[in-house]
Amino acid sequence: MNLLRSSLFMLVMVPSLVLVVALLLLLFWLPLRSRRLLVMPWVRFVMWLTEHLLGIRMRIIGAENVPAGPCVILAKHQSAWETFALQLIFPLTSFVYKRELNWLPFFGWGMKLMPFVAIDRTSGKAALKQVIERGKQRLAEGYSVVVFPEGTRVAPGQRRDFKIGGAMLAVAAKVPAVPVAHNSGECWPRKAFIKRPGIVTVSIGTPIDTAGRNAGEVNALAEAWIEAEMRRISPHLYRDAEARPATETAA
Repeated sequence: MNLLRSSLFMLVMVPSLVLVVALLLLLFWLPLRSRRLLVMPWVRFVMWLTEHLLGIRMRIIGAENVPAGPCVILAKHQSAWETFALQLIFPLTSFVYKRELNWLPFFGWGMKLMPFVAIDRTSGKAALKQVIERGKQRLAEGYSVVVFPEGTRVAPGQRRDFKIGGAMLAVAAKVPAVPVAHNSGECWPRKAFIKRPGIVTVSIGTPIDTAGRNAGEVNALAEAWIEAEMRRISPHLYRDAEARPATETAA
C-alpha cells in the first residue's frame, strides 16, 4: 500500500512541478515577490497530497513562537517534507541552499527563479559571506530566511555539528533566530522513494534574541534547544544511543 501511495504521489507531484516551473519561465519578467507568491498554491497542493494521499499529517507545537516580522529559521533537515511545510508555517520564506541544485531540471530552475540564497559550499569563507550579504538583503525585503545548520539531510536519531552561518546572519541582521525541531524523516526517509503514513511533529522554539549575543552563543543556544527537543519528540530514537556509552563505561 505504501508503495502504491508513494508511486501515485510522484505521478501527480512531478508533472505539477513541471507545469509550475514552465509557468515561472514564461513569467520570468515578474518581480521576485510576485514569482514567490505564485508558487504558494502549488506548495499547498503538495502538502495536501502529502496528507491525503501519503497519509502524512502535521502537528505543530509552539505556533505562537512564529515572529510577526522577518527572522532566521534554524531547522533540522531530514527530508524534502520540511522544505514544503516550513513555507506554510512561516509566511514568506527564503531558503539557503547549495548552488549545485540549480542544475537539476525543473526543480533547480524553479529555485533559481525564487528569491532564495544560493551558495557555493566549497568556497569556505566566501560561502559565509554569501549567506550574510544575500541573507540580509532577503530579510530587508521582508522574507524570513531558512537555514539548515547541519548542512545536509540527517537521518532521524542522528546529528551533525551546527554550522555557524545562520547564526551569523541573524546577529548581523539584528533579527531573532528561531529554532525548529521535527521528525519528518520517520515518515519521509532521506533518499527513500517509499513514504510512510504518520504524524510529523514540528516544534517551534522561543525566538532567540540576538541583541548582545555573538554568533557562537546564538548557534549554541539553537543547537542545544533543537537537540533536546528532538529527544522529546522522538525519544525512541535516542534511547539506544544514550544507553550505549553507559554500557561501555560499565564494561
